[in-house]
Amino acid sequence: MKIAVIGTGYVGLVTGTCLAETGNEVLCIDIDKAKVKQMQAGEVPIYEPHLDVLFERNIKANRLKFSTNLEEGLEHGDIIFLALPTPEDEDGSADLKYILGVANDIGKLIKDYKVIVDKSTVPVGTSDKVKAAIAKHAKVDFDVVSNPEFLREGFAVDDFLKPERIVVGSSSDRATELMQKLYKPYVRSGNPIIVMDEKSAELTKYASNSFLAAKITFMNEIANFCEKVGADVDKVRIGMGTDSRIGKRFLFPGIGYGGSCFPKDVKALHKSGLDNNYDFKILDAVINVNARQKLVLIPKIETHFNNDLKGKNIAIWGLAFKPETDDIREAPALYMIEALLEAGCRVTAFDPEAMPNVKRKLGDQINYADSMYDTLQNADALIICTEWSIFRTPNFDKMKGLMSSPIIFDGRNLYDVKDVVNEGFKYVSIGR
Repeated sequence: MKIAVIGTGYVGLVTGTCLAETGNEVLCIDIDKAKVKQMQAGEVPIYEPHLDVLFERNIKANRLKFSTNLEEGLEHGDIIFLALPTPEDEDGSADLKYILGVANDIGKLIKDYKVIVDKSTVPVGTSDKVKAAIAKHAKVDFDVVSNPEFLREGFAVDDFLKPERIVVGSSSDRATELMQKLYKPYVRSGNPIIVMDEKSAELTKYASNSFLAAKITFMNEIANFCEKVGADVDKVRIGMGTDSRIGKRFLFPGIGYGGSCFPKDVKALHKSGLDNNYDFKILDAVINVNARQKLVLIPKIETHFNNDLKGKNIAIWGLAFKPETDDIREAPALYMIEALLEAGCRVTAFDPEAMPNVKRKLGDQINYADSMYDTLQNADALIICTEWSIFRTPNFDKMKGLMSSPIIFDGRNLYDVKDVVNEGFKYVSIGR
């Protein structure tokens, strides 16, 4: 099939590349000329495991191409994916200006029937707005479909190629048939393509992300309470997770969630509720608790240093909001760094992938190390903010020899408490 993908951000590029992988002819459109030129040269502009292999293979096979010309994309594709940014507005709502702007242009340019697919995460009712924007100028038939993505950063390629489910919001039999044909190769093992109305599909994405954010936040609250009463959150987590109604996933406490999805989507659903005279009180709590949780280690650090952090050398392991990505959007590490710099600390950080993005944001406000151990030279403390696998089995003797003081503040509970104490460290984690 012939596919056009409008927008080559994280979702658009993964979508376009993975659709090409099953033999479709994909043309990706972006207004960023430099980015398009980079991609045409075979360079992947984002870090996502395994994406580079598929990207290179499909470019060589002439199935994956890039352009800045929207009209060219519309002429090429029978199905047009809109994978455009929906940034958080000042009031917490999702800003639809990019999607509706492109929809308006599509209406002026389409010459025959197209299926327009909202791939971006959008509030309930967006498909109606997109349909109206296109219809203002369109002189041919078209359909608008909601097809939310459920891609985990770090696992996006596998999630797209082997989805647990595919949600299609469509009120058109013609569009539904095309979408089912497109996605059939991805569900050969029997996982469902779930067809529903557009509004339900739009809400499914927000509801899913908000529920997972609430699950994380609940465990962070339990972890904080464990510290008050002397319980061990790891034991509580295991005891809870063996209940099939609860499940094992998303029960790991830490210093809060970040990224491009959970923070934005929870706020957008909350704002959408207010716009429709409904107050999501549980989402109020999720937003507020998560904001506090990002800085939950700071009081512990201050206590350790007798409330005098000025001039302290602090090492940080992990800058991305989660491992296997270079995404630093809403990353807890950035909030930690801001608080430490305000207190007068000198910060040296290492992350396997995210340092260039942090450097673009923070410049020389902090130091960047070439390796995890280089951060520890004369460090008064180490803070772990991201659970990269390379941090899981470090050389503790080497660490102790480099640091001025053997103290670890672990925001991701990477180690067994007794093991680290036996290595000669003071070890402060979450809920244990």
